[in-house]
Amino acid sequence: MNATRTVPTESLLSKLSLDSQISDPYYLQLKRQINALIASGGLPAGTSLPSERLLAEALQISRTTVKRCYNDLRDENQLSTHGRGGTQVQPPVQLSPALGKLKGFTEEMREMGLEASTRLLERVLVKDRNIAAIFELPPTSSFLKVVRIRLGDDVPMTREVAWYDVSQAPAMARWDGNGSAYAFLRSHCGLELASAEQSIEAVLSQPEDNEAFGFQTPSPCLLLKRKTLSTTGRAVEYVEGTFRGDAYAYRLTLRA
Repeated sequence: MNATRTVPTESLLSKLSLDSQISDPYYLQLKRQINALIASGGLPAGTSLPSERLLAEALQISRTTVKRCYNDLRDENQLSTHGRGGTQVQPPVQLSPALGKLKGFTEEMREMGLEASTRLLERVLVKDRNIAAIFELPPTSSFLKVVRIRLGDDVPMTREVAWYDVSQAPAMARWDGNGSAYAFLRSHCGLELASAEQSIEAVLSQPEDNEAFGFQTPSPCLLLKRKTLSTTGRAVEYVEGTFRGDAYAYRLTLRA
């Protein structure tokens, strides 16, 4: 169990900076910065934060702004309220999906009792020599490139960049990027998936990941690279997904 400690208002203020010159409202700036401190370990689990009144006075903003920030972080299970104990940083909820079965993000979230959702960032038809080489196709081949933030119960879990071979699955060119790509491949392209080659490596988040996850500084993440093959033996998908390290740990069962 984590021992409770109170972070002095002055100490927290030294790590916060609100900018009136940017379009993001103060509550959102404050939320992102507190989120980043939690993710980086600057605010460990069990830490008590200043009251809404004290933090509002110290930052010279309205108490309503701090209240909205704290409420959002409570909704995301980052903070909790404990009566006289005040507002505290919650221990991270770490998801542990099992490896060994080919499944998409939507199915993975469903198995863990979470609702999957998507924030589409980019959807475009491209020609890319490097990607074509991964698919073992001619350099002039076309692919549907989709960049998405995947969320579990509205919490960003992964930033995903995926390419799909539209010569093998022409209907993917019409896919809007929402929901399960695997379900669309089966129902609209008539393709059944057979296997995948997947690697997992530890990385630090890149600027685009920091923005997606609300990290203020580079933080540990898991990078998954997967090439998925259909029953024809051809690659139909290549995906690189950056999963936040504070919420994701893969589980593998080894048998003697």
